[in-house]
Amino acid sequence: MNRNLILQVKNLSKSFLGVKALDNIQFDLQKGEVHALMGENGAGKSTFMKILMGLFTADSGEIVFEGKILKSKSVHENLLKGISMIHQEILVVPELTVAQNIFLGREANYRYWLNDTAINQKAQELLDLIGVKINAQTKIKNLSIAQMQMVEIAKAISTNAKVIIMDEPTSALSDTEVEILFKIINDLKAKGVSIIYISHKMDEIFEITDRITIFRDGNYIDTKNTNDLDKNSLIALMVGREIENIFPEKVTFKCKKKPILTIKNFSKKGKFENINFEVYAGEVLGIAGLMGAGRTEIVRAIYGLDKYDSGEITLKGNKINLKSPKEAIEKGIGYVSEDRKALGFMPAMSINENISLSSLANYSKAWFINSTNEKEATAQLSIDLKIKSTNINQKVMNLSGGNQQKVIIGKVLLTSPSLVILDEPTRGIDIGAKFEIYKLINQLTDRGIAVIMISSELPEILGISDRVLVLSKGKQTALFTKQEATQEKIMQYAVE
Repeated sequence: MNRNLILQVKNLSKSFLGVKALDNIQFDLQKGEVHALMGENGAGKSTFMKILMGLFTADSGEIVFEGKILKSKSVHENLLKGISMIHQEILVVPELTVAQNIFLGREANYRYWLNDTAINQKAQELLDLIGVKINAQTKIKNLSIAQMQMVEIAKAISTNAKVIIMDEPTSALSDTEVEILFKIINDLKAKGVSIIYISHKMDEIFEITDRITIFRDGNYIDTKNTNDLDKNSLIALMVGREIENIFPEKVTFKCKKKPILTIKNFSKKGKFENINFEVYAGEVLGIAGLMGAGRTEIVRAIYGLDKYDSGEITLKGNKINLKSPKEAIEKGIGYVSEDRKALGFMPAMSINENISLSSLANYSKAWFINSTNEKEATAQLSIDLKIKSTNINQKVMNLSGGNQQKVIIGKVLLTSPSLVILDEPTRGIDIGAKFEIYKLINQLTDRGIAVIMISSELPEILGISDRVLVLSKGKQTALFTKQEATQEKIMQYAVE
């Protein structure tokens, strides 16, 4: 074995219910290297990572770690050996503090009892060292998603790992926080720590990684030096075909006299102030801004998830004051949350049950559900949305991130909305799945549905939106047409 290799995977295979998730996978990782693992959702990346972490056991093949065959059968064993992971879906205990979350399960290191003083001190030193401005004694439930993600990064580093798996680590981070993370990664590389880096953000891959391994449909495709690839050649390896234009063509938006949604003087103390905009039938209104700009807070208030202090909401000419998501759905508003795990779906329920969850009244009579009609509707939506699964009875927890997102969108579509709010709809999903989501958005607008889309990716905002609303620190700073909007202009007004 090459002495510079810390990890080598040979001929790894894994099946679930007779379906091959991984087939004869090859992979190697060098000391002090950032090695990207790329592939569409469903390519096998998550299954592979779970095997490396000890969550799953491979059917065949072997993993060699530091020259020895890895036979660990638990996450705890692998952590002790030096393999740690930052999960795409944030795994925290909301009622515990930041410090308690960082050292969860390792409190016995402190003289065999819960020594909060020692834990708080250690955690604060670690947070300060990596440049994260969070008080270690703050409860996790009081943090933003981006801050929770930074805590997860700190937790992985605290284990003194030799290999850290980073699964979409920047999905909730601002540009400033991404810079902090990349500095941390470079510091870890200098100390000989190896990183397996999973991200669907192409710019990140080319900026931070040394090599790239590509999986497709559970198969190993190739390993290349990052410098030997460009964006188009990488996409071709991932999806098996060229995607010339990631943003599908759309019929030019024509302004209607009567908007679907009108927001006037919308305010909530400490969150957003004096927001005014309209969304027309067949239009995509993109909302751009940095983390903390108030984007999500505004749409949550519109949907009835949170209260607002003042202002007016008019839907199709009628003033409304929604007090719950149930009322919003009844009025024809659909919402896809940025936090799909917490608010988007029920993991242990099937595709069928999740898609129909908000529309059961349409398939029930006298307390009984007409399951035949329900399954016909959900099965057709599953086909239309190209959800990759064994069948509609498969549990959503066993789907890839992109397919989980399609299930959530399917649930919204089954309610027959006139307005759809999409908060970071492509976060954490691959380039092929993104293309499918973009086509779906175009299909919605072609049917006259109004769409509000929040995204942290400016190319996405520019590629999909008919108009762009820019927010900064809870205030509305600009509203551009598609022709007026540029990345430079949006950033200029986002930092005001």
